[in-house]
Amino acid sequence: MSRIGLTPPDWLVRNLQSQQAPVNRPAVARAALAMTLPLAIGLSVDQPAYGALASMGALSGVIGDTADAYRMRILNIAIPQLFGAIGVTLGSLVYGHGWLAVIAVTCVALVSGMISTIGAVASVSGLLLLLNSVVGAGLPMPGDWWLAPLLMTGSGLLVLLLALLAWPLRSGVPERAAVARTYRTVADLMEACGHSRYDEARHAVTQSLNQSYDLVLARRARHHGRSPELTRLLAQLNAITPVVEAAPAVRLSGTALAPEIPEAVRGLARTVETGRPGPTDLSLPVPLTETARAVDHALRHAAEVVAVPDVDPHGIDDRLGRPAALGVRAARAARNVALSAGSWRYGLRLALCIGLAQALVSIIPVPRSYWVALTITFVLKPDFGSVFSRALLRALGTVAGLVVAAAVLSQVARGWWDVPVMLLLAPLIPALTPRGYGYQTAAITPVILLLSDVLNHQGTALLMPRLLDSLMGCGIALVAGYLLWPESWHTRVGDRLADAVADTAAYVESAFGPSVEPAARARARRRLYRDLSTVRTEFQRALTEPPPTGRRAAAWWPLVVAVERIVDATTAARVRVRHGAAPPSPPEVDQVALQLRELADGLRKAETLYAVRTDLTGPAGSVLEPLRQEVATARAITASP
Repeated sequence: MSRIGLTPPDWLVRNLQSQQAPVNRPAVARAALAMTLPLAIGLSVDQPAYGALASMGALSGVIGDTADAYRMRILNIAIPQLFGAIGVTLGSLVYGHGWLAVIAVTCVALVSGMISTIGAVASVSGLLLLLNSVVGAGLPMPGDWWLAPLLMTGSGLLVLLLALLAWPLRSGVPERAAVARTYRTVADLMEACGHSRYDEARHAVTQSLNQSYDLVLARRARHHGRSPELTRLLAQLNAITPVVEAAPAVRLSGTALAPEIPEAVRGLARTVETGRPGPTDLSLPVPLTETARAVDHALRHAAEVVAVPDVDPHGIDDRLGRPAALGVRAARAARNVALSAGSWRYGLRLALCIGLAQALVSIIPVPRSYWVALTITFVLKPDFGSVFSRALLRALGTVAGLVVAAAVLSQVARGWWDVPVMLLLAPLIPALTPRGYGYQTAAITPVILLLSDVLNHQGTALLMPRLLDSLMGCGIALVAGYLLWPESWHTRVGDRLADAVADTAAYVESAFGPSVEPAARARARRRLYRDLSTVRTEFQRALTEPPPTGRRAAAWWPLVVAVERIVDATTAARVRVRHGAAPPSPPEVDQVALQLRELADGLRKAETLYAVRTDLTGPAGSVLEPLRQEVATARAITASP
C-alpha cells in the first residue's frame, strides 16, 4: 500500500497533537482534596447522594481554578458558582414539566450564549449557568429545592477557599512571577535575534506581556495607584518595553547580540522575582552601532528601574490604559451584549442546538437524556476553539474516558472504595486539561460517571447510553451549530487581518509623527501587537478545521507573519531614528501608509489572496527601506486557487 495513503491529514494531526504545558501541582492537590472530601463526608453521614452532588459542584470549581493571581481566583471561581447556583435552581424548578422544561432550558441557553461572548469569566459563568440548568432539569435533585444549589455552590467555594489559603503568605508573588517570566521571554527573544526561531520568540513575548499587563493592571485598578509594589511592577514592565522594541532592529541588522546581553536580562528577571530591588552590575559590551546603542541604552534603563525600591505612582504610564471601574465595565458589557449581532448570533446557535436536543429526548425515550445537552454545551463554545475540532475531540475523549470508567464501575464496589478512586481520578482533571480538550474530556468522563453511579446505582449499564448520548450531542452540534451556519465553514479570514493592517498603517504614521506623545505611541504599539496575537490565535484555530476552511486559512498564514514583520520593521525604524539615524520624510511615511491601506481594502474584498502591484520606492539608505521591503513582500504574497 502507498505510504502517502497512510498519512493522516494535517488538520487531524493538529487536532490530536498534545499541547505542552507544565503541571500545576497546587491545583492538582486542590482538586484531589476538594472533590474527595465531600464524597467522604456524605458517606460518613450515610448520605452518599449528597456527597456526590457536592463533588459535582467541586468539579466546576476545579475547572475554573486556572488563575495565578489570588484576586483573579476569586473572580474565576466565585462568580461562576453564583451563576451555577441560579442554573441548578431554575432547572430543578422545571424538572418533569415536559415542554415547559424544554422552553426554559432553551431560553437559558440563549442567555448563556450571549453572556459567554463578554470575556473569560463571563464565558465560564455562562457555561455553568447552562450546565447546571440542564442537570437540574434532567435529574431529580435530593432534598428541598434549596439543598442542591447549596451543596454544589458550597463545594465550588471550597475549591476557592483552598486556592486562597496561601494568600496572606504569598500576596504579590504571582504578579512578580509573571513580570519575571516576561523578562525571561525577552531574554530568549534577544538570544533568538538572527535565528529562525525569532518569530516564535516574538510571539511568546507578546503573550507574556499581555498576561503580565492584564494581571498587574487588574489589581492596580482596585488600588488606584496606592500600592507601591504594583506601581513598581508596572514600572518594570514599562522599562522592559524599550528592550523589546530594540529586538526588531537587532534582527534586521543581521548581527547576533553578545551573550552577555540576554544573560543580563535574565539577571534582572531574578531580581524582579525576589522582590528585593538593589544595585545591578551590568557587564555589557561597548556599543558601536545605532542598534547596539539602542539595546545598551534600553537595558541600562531597565536595570535602573529594577534597582529602584520606590517609584512615584504619578510618573508611571499604564501603557494599555488602566481598566475602568467594575460598574462601568459591567454596564458597557451589558450594552455590548444586548446590541451585538455576534452575541445574538451565538446565543441563537446555542439555543437552537439545546432546544433540538431537549425536544429530541422528550420525544424519544433516552435514559439520563441530560447528557446530550451537556455535550452540546461543552462543544459549542465560541472561545474554546473550533466547533468541529471540539466535537471530534469530545467523541474521542469520551471513548477513552469510558474505558477507564468501565474498569472502575466493574471492579470497584460502591461505598468507601469510591473515596480512594476519586482521590486518584480527580487530580487528572487539572493535570490533563492544559494538554487539550480531548484529554480534559477523557479525565472528566470517568469522574462524572462515578458520581452518577453513586446517585442512581446503574453500574456499567451507564456506559453505552453515555457514549450514544455524547455522539448524539456531537452530531447535533455539528449539524445545527456548525454546518447550518455559513460563517463556520466560509470564514472571511481576511476581514480580521484587514483591520490589523489598517491599524498598522495608522501606527506607521504615529511612529514618525512629531505631534504624537511617546506614551500614546507606546500604547498604540502594544495594542497592535495584542491584536496581532489574537489574529494569530484565531488563524491557528482555523488551521484545525477540515477543508476547505483549514486549507484557506493555511493560504493566508504567510500574510499573518508578514504583517507582524511590518510592525517589527516600523518599530526598528523608530528605534534607529531615536538613536541617531536620519528620520524619514513625510512623503515616505505617507507612501507606506497608503500602500498598507490599499492592502487592507483588498483583503476585505477578497476571498482568496491575489498578487498586488507594488510601487514602493524611496531614498537609498533610508531607515524605511526594510519597512518598504516588508510591505512589498506582504503585497506580493499569492495563494494557489
